[in-house]
Amino acid sequence: MKLVRYGQPGKEKPGLIDAAGKLRDLSGVVSDIGPDQLSDKVLAKLAKLKTDKLPLVKGKPRMCCPVATCASSSPLA
Repeated sequence: MKLVRYGQPGKEKPGLIDAAGKLRDLSGVVSDIGPDQLSDKVLAKLAKLKTDKLPLVKGKPRMCCPVATCASSSPLA
């Protein structure tokens, strides 16, 4: 599982790349990905998720920095 943020600048949503390489929406689980969501407790919760039950993200949205407070908001792709 890889944590990501995707979407238009200023409207990014949390997501994850599952074992099959598909982008899944995490916004129903966490509001964003930042320092609070990277705690051991939250990461343990995320690790227990059945990722195949999370909504698939359609299309090819803009991918950006996986942590909300990173220094650059430049897109990754």
